[in-house]
Amino acid sequence: MAGPGAGTAGTGVLARGLRALPAPVLLLPAFSGWVSGSLAAEAAQRRLFPWLAVAFGAGALLFLTLADGAVFLPAPLGTGLALAGGAVALRARAVAPALLLAAAFVFLGFAAAAYRTASVAAPVLARTVIAPLHGFVEALEEREEGARLVVRVVRLGAMPAAERPARVRVSYRRADGLKPGDYIEAKARLLPPPEPARPGGYDFSRDAYFRGIGAVGSLLGAAAVKPPPEPAPWSLRLAAGLDEARNALTRRIAEANGGQAGAVTAALVTGKRGLIDQDTNDALRAAGIYHVVSISGLHMVLAAGVVFWLARALLALVPGMALAWPIKKIAAAFAMIGVTGYCAFSGWDLAAERSLVMTLVMLGAILVDRPALSLRNLALAALISLAREPEGLLGPSFQMSFGAVAGLIACARLIDGRLWNPEGAGPIARGLAWLLATVVGTLATTLVAQVATAPFATYHFQTVQPFGLVGNALTLPLVSLVVMPAAVLGILAHPFALDRPVWWTMGLAVRGMIDISAWIESFDRATVVLPAFGAGALGLMTVALLLLVLPVSGLRWLGLAPGLVGLALAASPVRPDLYVDREGGGAALRGADGRLVVLGKPPAFVLEQWLKADGDGRSRDDPGLTAGAACDKLGCVGRGPQGMSVALVRDKRAFPEDCARATVVVTRLEAPPGCAATYVLDRKFLAAHGSTTLRVTADGVVVETAKRPGEARPWRPAPAVTVPAPPKPVAPAPNATPGPAAPAVPPDEEAEGQVEP
Repeated sequence: MAGPGAGTAGTGVLARGLRALPAPVLLLPAFSGWVSGSLAAEAAQRRLFPWLAVAFGAGALLFLTLADGAVFLPAPLGTGLALAGGAVALRARAVAPALLLAAAFVFLGFAAAAYRTASVAAPVLARTVIAPLHGFVEALEEREEGARLVVRVVRLGAMPAAERPARVRVSYRRADGLKPGDYIEAKARLLPPPEPARPGGYDFSRDAYFRGIGAVGSLLGAAAVKPPPEPAPWSLRLAAGLDEARNALTRRIAEANGGQAGAVTAALVTGKRGLIDQDTNDALRAAGIYHVVSISGLHMVLAAGVVFWLARALLALVPGMALAWPIKKIAAAFAMIGVTGYCAFSGWDLAAERSLVMTLVMLGAILVDRPALSLRNLALAALISLAREPEGLLGPSFQMSFGAVAGLIACARLIDGRLWNPEGAGPIARGLAWLLATVVGTLATTLVAQVATAPFATYHFQTVQPFGLVGNALTLPLVSLVVMPAAVLGILAHPFALDRPVWWTMGLAVRGMIDISAWIESFDRATVVLPAFGAGALGLMTVALLLLVLPVSGLRWLGLAPGLVGLALAASPVRPDLYVDREGGGAALRGADGRLVVLGKPPAFVLEQWLKADGDGRSRDDPGLTAGAACDKLGCVGRGPQGMSVALVRDKRAFPEDCARATVVVTRLEAPPGCAATYVLDRKFLAAHGSTTLRVTADGVVVETAKRPGEARPWRPAPAVTVPAPPKPVAPAPNATPGPAAPAVPPDEEAEGQVEP
């Protein structure tokens, strides 16, 4: 039996043992207690609900990036419902219901994305086709030269219905006389929707698939308007009629102002941006205010705010109404109707539709006596948007709009004007305080929004506008106080033909906005191009943003670690040494000076994407891009890092020499079977793998491709050629250490709002 001193001795031994343990182990109980207490605080303040939207989005992301093949929809849907039932059954527990409900929403998000993908399924063109096109003009956008049409296809040559795209988007240089709803016959050159210009780049084919567009191209010759073989469906007649009304108002607004002021004014009202020239687009982007032109959250909030204020002010003028009726709720209902009509008239763009959902949720909160601006409402809006269009999660519009609003809500107290309103002050002091609150609030709001959206904007567009804070601070007052109120007033006056003076007045403010943008564009380094970073860095920064804005407890400080790691990865991106076009018509090789040298003739849009991804600010027309490449009618040759030689073959007569001496052979032709080059990127390989990049490392050459052979994605039709075997085993370039090269395929991203091919 132990003596009286045994307990003391045992305690001393335990204490010495604990002191011998590493410090992190000793901190684990304290950390666990801190996390438990913080989670209890989050639950007490009902701040766990926003994480359900995060879980739902994670499930949708899982399907959109990793699912390969058809999904048996009852599997994820049933699993999600079963987990939700388990959460209800265990609701008396502390932690289990929250975990089960989060898992349930992951499966439900996966099911929503699978259902959405199946519901919009339509044939996608698998090869280039030149054939007579018969169909209804569903939408028409006038541009600087000609127009862009969306045609609902009735017949495409002799192509069977199972292969024929339901809709095609075509350009046409002679759009006079055409209008939405017309049935046209024309010869068309159609191509499959373009795939990414680089691995991990903007995937227009996925974007087009969810828009219902199965081919892109142009009309050749004249388009004849003919009597339709059958009446157009009512949905098409409705869409065409609305689009024609938008075009008519666009022309009226543009004519009321003239020049680019008229083009931008029209775009702000109708969403038709085709009349804005490239110089004006560049100036607006350099000033960081291009979001003003794209109808989205700012327009929806301002339009709803103007209607809400007008309705409430008019109702307050009615004697007795303000005392007897809930005029705030009535005004909110009018604002909901008005902003929905505005969204419909602006074309129901995806960005506008998501912003409409967010705005309707905020206004609906007023009807049920809830705070309009809260993270719960934002999460509810995100759930509705993701349930309707899960694919939007991959686009900058969704990411930037919800990121900006979440950041503003989290920082609302810091930018609240009431902090600058002294109590008991006189009218002059109150006026100065209001002015100070307005200026500080505008600057703080802009800064918070820019910080919250910077990771997404940089990831998708590879550009940063250092003077965006100045541009937004100078132009947003014009937009808020003149432009949007005038837009609402002009739409109300349009049926009475009294709108032209309103558009002219609105155009004056827009002209000032353009002048400010041009002034900011003249600043040195107004637009900075940064190298593209990977999806991993963006994922870490997204996790950091969620952790920083959603919790109310000290858990938000956990966001610092992934944020710092994500910033470090983004600041040191990995740049390929060779970009190869998906068709083999061009390539870009890193030259001796570290900048890209162009071989062949890649498409202009593709070359622009390569330059931006490489952090190269040169224009795609820069003559220096071809310096260092030796070209003739048979092809081009160039030398890259560590002696890697690249040959781009245009003519089959060049194969014997180039296959014998080049490390990499690139061609849109089919290379001969005996080609001895280490890497043969010919027509067969590129049809199966898409755009390709090579990067020389100390361990060899790393190959990345935009897709994997046999990968089953609905928006990527199977190649019309036999799928080749994987590339040959890596042979290191001269002076490089041997090592294997495993092709790595990052997830695809979408970039709404980029210049489309």
